[in-house]
Amino acid sequence: MPTKTLDTPIQYVKGVGPKLAKIFARLGVFSVEDLLYLVPREWEDRRNIKPIIQVRPAFFDVAKGEIMKIEDQPTRSRVHILKVYLNDRTATLQAVWFNQPFLKRLFKRGMKLIVSGKVEFSAYDHVMQISVRDFEIDTGDNLKIMPRYPMTEGLYPKKLRSVVKTVLDNYLSGIADERVRQALLALHQPEEMESIARARDFLAYEELFLFQLGLLLRRKEYKEELKGRKFDVSQEARAEFASLLPFRFTPAQERVLEDIYKDLQGGRPMNRLLQGDVGSGKTIVAVAAAWLAVRNGYQAAILAPTEILAQQHYNKLLDLFRDTKLKVDLLTATTSSDKKRAELLEADLIIGTHALIEEKVKYRDLALVVIDEQHRFGVHQRAQLISKGVTPHVLVMTATPIPRSLALTLYGDLDRSIIDELPPGRMPVKTYYVPRNKRSDAYEFIRLKVKEGRQVFFVCPLVEESSELDLKAAVEEAERLQKDIFPELKVGLLHGRLKSAEKERVMKNFLERKIDILVSTTVIEVGIDVANATVMVVEHAERFGLSQLHQLRGRIGRGAEQSYCFLVGEPKSEEARARMKAMIETGDGFKIAEADLRLRGPGEMLGVRQSGLPNFRVADIIRDEKILQAARVAALELIGKDPEDAHNRWESQRSKIENSKKKLESSALN
Repeated sequence: MPTKTLDTPIQYVKGVGPKLAKIFARLGVFSVEDLLYLVPREWEDRRNIKPIIQVRPAFFDVAKGEIMKIEDQPTRSRVHILKVYLNDRTATLQAVWFNQPFLKRLFKRGMKLIVSGKVEFSAYDHVMQISVRDFEIDTGDNLKIMPRYPMTEGLYPKKLRSVVKTVLDNYLSGIADERVRQALLALHQPEEMESIARARDFLAYEELFLFQLGLLLRRKEYKEELKGRKFDVSQEARAEFASLLPFRFTPAQERVLEDIYKDLQGGRPMNRLLQGDVGSGKTIVAVAAAWLAVRNGYQAAILAPTEILAQQHYNKLLDLFRDTKLKVDLLTATTSSDKKRAELLEADLIIGTHALIEEKVKYRDLALVVIDEQHRFGVHQRAQLISKGVTPHVLVMTATPIPRSLALTLYGDLDRSIIDELPPGRMPVKTYYVPRNKRSDAYEFIRLKVKEGRQVFFVCPLVEESSELDLKAAVEEAERLQKDIFPELKVGLLHGRLKSAEKERVMKNFLERKIDILVSTTVIEVGIDVANATVMVVEHAERFGLSQLHQLRGRIGRGAEQSYCFLVGEPKSEEARARMKAMIETGDGFKIAEADLRLRGPGEMLGVRQSGLPNFRVADIIRDEKILQAARVAALELIGKDPEDAHNRWESQRSKIENSKKKLESSALN
């Protein structure tokens, strides 16, 4: 039997054992400490339970009464119903449990119960009825404020509370900090509702402080300890690149370039996040940095999230540098070969997809790494590409507007620059919601625009790029539009499972206006740039997240002509209707990102697997933005005053995080 320490496996706690420990693992609880930090979702105040006669239908409520009658009712539909009638001398309440016949053995007439759940009026029994979510036998010494924990199949509230009590009684003293002990006690066994918020905020602050400490120490290492290539960033070098462009940089681009130029000539490796809305001109800013790397005798690499985007970047840069000696090359899964990898040693600027980070790929002298649409790549993939050079400069780009709280969490170790204006002449895209039965109106509008010489995107939803069902939907939509709706027009089809040569052919035909309407899956979400495409129709728009809809809409409105986006669907939920409303009301990517974060949370918004988003035990980065910012300020102050203490505190925390990750990964595999 292990000694009673905070890292004691949960299975050795009295009342748990190996079987229940596996169930606890689903909640991320592997040790005693994990359970102490399993924060309740809500708290039920039972200090003043109102009489049964005052419970209201359509509300969640708590009631207490004496058992008067028990009815056990198996049904033909195999749904077992247990009804227990409670009375408190003011009225009778029928408590109902579904498919839990074993509870009948627990209840006896005359016993007092406390029940909570949703109340309705039963027209069948002519009595107020409560569908029991939780219950306990009233012994007179029950908790007055009842915590409600996250639950999972096979674990009941009463059992979980019992294990928590055992852990509090036997292990809480193992936490050295008295303030932390009191805060945890206030969450699990609160005496006053007012103390809960204070305790939660304190623990959230502690968690965010340590996390920010790690990010800022990493940032300090980049800024002060690691040596990086020092580029010549003369006015002559800048002017040479500017002379290649058929346009002038916007003031926002110029401002961001100044940030980047300072990094490149400072002698420390750049570690910068570049944010900018769709169409704001991030890529050409990154290419300006790549030009400087090459001009200084080094190599630069741009990692793109899709083959279509990599090919598009490659074609544009070949054209941009056609009259220079700069050698551009492309590496994707379909072009990757031993010969191609060898050729990369001669290239100055390499554009590619995940193939850039293959183990066999070697670089001559990689000094600048640009990662486009960072949230599409895992943290490890970013590290793999960086490891191909010797402390190269790193520029991370994203067109997904990221609210400040999320940016401080995901990219708190990076310096941050924002391009907050679009190139001149761009008009906001007009966006409309179209019910499915009004599609014909949108079709007529499309005919008119195609006659005027414009082109159209039709986007079909997909859950996964390899999904047979969604692929079929896109193919069928293209056939329907060509045969039944627009027989006089040319309809094309683009999706992720086409071979590279076919994708390139379709996009070339669309660019050359040989295709009027391009039906596509979300493979066009990132980077496709066709200025003549001024209309987009998004089918089943309610299936998309807000940020994704905004990205899709960014494929139009890239020229001087007015563009239009039609969101076709039948949003049934409040959240879906809120998404449609936000898209119609604003084209501001940051406002849309804030709304998306509130509606779906950070994990859903970004995709947890690829986002690198940490698993906080207590903190919520949406609700706790002010706490997050205060924690960051305090972490900065500690690093400035006592860097050794800051480093020691973070190292202690990092070991806990690594152990937690290993346990979660092991649990997922099992």
